[in-house]
Amino acid sequence: MEYYPYIKAFHLIFVITWFAGLFYIPRLFVYQIEAFHKPSPEKEILGKQLKLMAKRLWYIITWPSAVLSTIFAIWLLILQPFWLEEAWMQVKLTFVLLLFIYHLKTHQYFKQLQNDVVKKTSSFMRLWNEGATFILFAVVFLVILKSAINWVWGLIGMVVLGILIMLGYKIYKRIRENSPS
Repeated sequence: MEYYPYIKAFHLIFVITWFAGLFYIPRLFVYQIEAFHKPSPEKEILGKQLKLMAKRLWYIITWPSAVLSTIFAIWLLILQPFWLEEAWMQVKLTFVLLLFIYHLKTHQYFKQLQNDVVKKTSSFMRLWNEGATFILFAVVFLVILKSAINWVWGLIGMVVLGILIMLGYKIYKRIRENSPS
């Protein structure tokens, strides 16, 4: 068990890099969608560069991090199977499942934009970008507090966080509309 902290450290490192990719890729989607509506040649120049950036982020950082964090998580659970009996861990794993669904849906958006199929607005992608934030907050609080009872307070906190993010988004949108540069 002396290697348990090392496995845990690697799990955490890859969770962090996974979330870094999930935080940044929707921002690239915003730029891709906005570039798609620009006139030529700006549209083609920006589009090509943003596709390359998204492809590298997605396949070199985000996907490998998702896979490696999962491998290390499974390894940790094999070494400490009693965690699976804890209510907080069961709630956490539910959020991890939501994270995978979010990741796969983001992959769908990635594939569409790589093929110049724009089905969503840049405003939608700005909001989509917050999905990983909610999941991160939930998982971190569950892991730190290790309590499903405190989950009620966590849920209230997430609702408040959601309201604050929406208010911030509306204020930001209003500022952008008033000064587009």
